[in-house]
Amino acid sequence: MKNVVALVPGGIGDQILFFPTLDDLKAHIPEVQIDVVVEPRAVAAYQLSASVARVIPFDFKNRNALADWANLIGTLRDAEYEAILSLGRSKAVRLLLWLTGIPKRVGFARLNPLGLLTDAVPVNLDQYSAAVYHDLLKAFGITTPCPLPKAMLKPDDQAWAIAERQRLGVAESYRLLHGGSSQMALAKGINKIYPPAAWVEVLQALQQQQPDLPFIVACGPEDQAWVTALSQALPQVRVTRPPDLGKLAALMAQAQQILCTDSGPMHIGVAVGTPLVALFGPTDPAKLLPADPRFRAIKSPTGNMADIPVSAVIQAACHG
Repeated sequence: MKNVVALVPGGIGDQILFFPTLDDLKAHIPEVQIDVVVEPRAVAAYQLSASVARVIPFDFKNRNALADWANLIGTLRDAEYEAILSLGRSKAVRLLLWLTGIPKRVGFARLNPLGLLTDAVPVNLDQYSAAVYHDLLKAFGITTPCPLPKAMLKPDDQAWAIAERQRLGVAESYRLLHGGSSQMALAKGINKIYPPAAWVEVLQALQQQQPDLPFIVACGPEDQAWVTALSQALPQVRVTRPPDLGKLAALMAQAQQILCTDSGPMHIGVAVGTPLVALFGPTDPAKLLPADPRFRAIKSPTGNMADIPVSAVIQAACHG
């Protein structure tokens, strides 16, 4: 098999969770070229992928006209793919798979009521999401356990992270805090922001206990509000604004520990292998963090992020 494409709707986190599927497919079929079709908001994730040749942007959630779908079908037909994998759940995506004419069409069985797939894989949602996606490889005879997501770090990004630490006056050992959340989550009514006042208590306590382990606070394009609130309470806080995900990943990889919320950067932290403590509100940590002692979850007792005790975050960070 020489040419495969995957349809992967969702944000940055969804793409990182799909990396093990792409990487294992490439490992078992080294000659294969893998392309992906993803939403524009998630294209940047593939700065971190060593397995993908081409990224095709397509806004699955937009109210696409027939011409938009026709253009995508034409792009997929022209590439003469031998197989297509899909995580798409909508009827339009399922019909799209059939209309491409690609001979091997792989998806989950529960999404195949019309028989539009050639390989319908049973879905097991009671596991880490990366493992759910990885099960699609059974259609290719690949039954090895799901590996952890792995990010590719470029030398230029690693050099940038070192220079950024020097600019901030931070030595090799530091904690990185990323407490933001995407606007998409907020639009869905899912609050993943831990109150800045609570973070202030966490940072102050940890700095008292471990003064030689400073914090760097990472601010993304959608994180200005909570970073501003944090900076107003702690004017001395060191703030970094990585210009892209590759540089954020390098800064995370060089950290001793990451503190974060359930977000795309959390999945990047897992993919670079840095120990982390992640805060969860309404979502299920078992589905979003692998069972690995390096990665610790703190789940809100009420589903509300603000109800996570500061003491629980401090304890997890000290023993993580």
